[in-house]
Amino acid sequence: MARIDYDEDDVNPDDTRSPRWRRRLATWALAAVGLGLGFLIPYSLYLNHEVGQRFDQLRWQLPTRVYGRPLALAPGLAMDANTLKTELQAAGYHPGDGERPGTYAHEGGNWKISSRGFDDVDGPVAPRMVQLSLSGGRVGTLRATGAKGSSREIRLDPARIATLYGQKQEERRLVQLDEVPELLVTGLQAVEDRDFAHHHGIDLSGIVRAAWVNLRSGEARQGASTLTQQLARSGLLGIGREQTFTRKFNEIIYALLIEARYDKKVILEAYFNQVYLGQRGAQAIHGVAAASEFWFGRDLSDLGTEQIALLIGIVRGPSYYDPRRNPERATERRNFVLEQMLETGLIDDAEYRRARKAPLGITQDPGSTSANRFPAYVDLVRRQLASDYSSDALAGAGLSVMTGMAPSAQAYAESAVTTTLKGLAGKNRPALEAGLVLTDVHHGEVLAVVGSGTPSQPGFNRAVEARRPVGSLLKPFVYLLALATPGQWSLASWVDDSPVTVALSNGKRWTPGNADGRSHGSVRVIDALARSYNQATVRIGMQVDPRRIADLTQALAGIKAEPNPALILGSLDQSPYAMAQLYQFLASGGEIQPLHAVRGVLDPNGQALNRYDTRPAPAQDGDAVAARLVTIALQHAVSSGTGRQLVSDGLGRLNAAGKTGTSNDSRDSWFAGYTGDHLAVVWVGNDQNQPTGLYGSTGGMRVWSHLFKRLPSAPLKVGDEGLDWQWVTGSNTTDASCPGAARFAFVAGFAPAYEPCQPPEPAFDPTLDPEGESRSGWREWFGIGRTRTEPAPAAGTAPAPAPQPQDMQ
Repeated sequence: MARIDYDEDDVNPDDTRSPRWRRRLATWALAAVGLGLGFLIPYSLYLNHEVGQRFDQLRWQLPTRVYGRPLALAPGLAMDANTLKTELQAAGYHPGDGERPGTYAHEGGNWKISSRGFDDVDGPVAPRMVQLSLSGGRVGTLRATGAKGSSREIRLDPARIATLYGQKQEERRLVQLDEVPELLVTGLQAVEDRDFAHHHGIDLSGIVRAAWVNLRSGEARQGASTLTQQLARSGLLGIGREQTFTRKFNEIIYALLIEARYDKKVILEAYFNQVYLGQRGAQAIHGVAAASEFWFGRDLSDLGTEQIALLIGIVRGPSYYDPRRNPERATERRNFVLEQMLETGLIDDAEYRRARKAPLGITQDPGSTSANRFPAYVDLVRRQLASDYSSDALAGAGLSVMTGMAPSAQAYAESAVTTTLKGLAGKNRPALEAGLVLTDVHHGEVLAVVGSGTPSQPGFNRAVEARRPVGSLLKPFVYLLALATPGQWSLASWVDDSPVTVALSNGKRWTPGNADGRSHGSVRVIDALARSYNQATVRIGMQVDPRRIADLTQALAGIKAEPNPALILGSLDQSPYAMAQLYQFLASGGEIQPLHAVRGVLDPNGQALNRYDTRPAPAQDGDAVAARLVTIALQHAVSSGTGRQLVSDGLGRLNAAGKTGTSNDSRDSWFAGYTGDHLAVVWVGNDQNQPTGLYGSTGGMRVWSHLFKRLPSAPLKVGDEGLDWQWVTGSNTTDASCPGAARFAFVAGFAPAYEPCQPPEPAFDPTLDPEGESRSGWREWFGIGRTRTEPAPAAGTAPAPAPQPQDMQ
């Protein structure tokens, strides 16, 4: 049998000890390493480029926030305890010692508030510790800690009322690392990544330690990912539940690259701003500052040990440890974090025991981070910003929009609408809706807007978009033009309220009547307006000229109107906002004040980009005097005219001026009224334009009454500048002691001629015997034997009429 000899270099395929096989294995290994490096190096370079771009983007993806107005406290300001508390709570203040920022304390009428610093349109405002007293519905003493004597004004940081997002519904508020509580910084590392200061992105010893903790507890209580890996997963890879090899591989590479490019402080700061900590519908909550507001309704600096521990605990699973849905899990997780804090010496045993017994402290209303709690107001904000900012420029730009909203006023306005509509529901009425605009009479800021009977629901904004017949709400401006010619008209002038017919340009004839179906003879101008007499108003309006009325509405509010005779009685469709702009002229004392919801816009650094709160020019003398005269007449409307129910409601203390309005068939109910601080215009009606059975005094004025019963506001005081008050009988000025004399305001220099009071001639009184003693008092009950004389009116004038029933308009 032949023998086969193998060369010594030949290798048995089954013998791995063969030299030839070892050479082939080495060759294959080198080839694999080469291929791996050939793939890994370019891929790492690609990921490094991605880190450079996407990591920096984490700092700029910020929503635009909309804020209310700062609460400006000043001695004498109308304010009560409930309103002050509402304002503070809306701005995120909490009961406490009044010394920690964001807390307040009060005992009786004495308050202590520790404000937070903030940026405003006119520059940064420093934090202050404020002491004030409330007495008689007003701010009494006001003092800031460290200041000598009483302070003139102190502003508190405003409430956030809305957030404008970009394509992603992400709520985030950037903080710098030194703004994060130290316990949160150290506690997070103690629980999530104890070797953060030493590792380079991944931590092998941490993996072993986490495995031991989880094995000992029988559950996954501690993760193995470093904070850098978590940042890479959340900020660069995006939130995801899938745990694939590729995703984990990318996470590790990202973590190594981040550590190579950035220092620990930058990484930690980015983590605190990026970490995912909750979800509200489509809105993701990112960062510890936004999470603090979302879960606790507090500023990050206001958190206690137990709240910091819960926030750290939620990091591991915001849905699984959701304290609103799963309070037991959240409590257990929080207590575990407290144990780690105690173990690492971050807190002592006493604080550990106290914090462990404390409740979770979760706010049940995470509204402070809601995208839009006030849809009607924010709709107005968007409209006013549209000329300067596109929707894309606003959303996600990190801007701060500073508005004029007063949270307490908005709350009271919403309550007034819902309460009134609920009380008016039924009674064979169609479904009622409402629109309301509340403004500040001093500067033209819009303080509150209600766009529907369900104020929190977005949709059709009736306060701004609904155009409805305004009816008698326009009458004061007819009288304004008449009173601006003091040589022809005054509040004491007589006007005929008998039937009137007007020839129209189309050849037809128009014969308007009064709402009560009656004529009232000759009446004073002040009574014609206060009681809303149509026939008298038409006579005045035709002398004024409808074209001038149309010009006036255009000049004061940009309202375009057809200059036909029907305009005199309000044949004009307008929104509550447009009518508020018109009435702002009267409420401000004759100033042309453009209403504005937006005070200014700040960039992400707090610097003002635009301001919209410029102060209007002072009223011209003639405008101011005419506005005062109309205001006096509208105060008369509230005290004894169509708005007198307000006095019965207990609002006589406000000396308010107001005007009711009702459209044909009672389809629309209006009321516009103002005090020394506020103007509110209210519309109540039906979207289908059906009759409601409501007059201005029974619909819109009811809402106004509910609002001002709660809203602190100064009484309306009409100045005497340019006015001359005189006692009048008939058509002449006379003495105050003259029987039947009434006091009227005239434009200075235009009061009628003086006529001394003529005493009545003696007349036989059948109730007296020759000795002058009373025979019987029974006749006095029926007016028998009583006489009173009054000088006859001058030629061309009419005597004062007897009191007539109120016109329901």
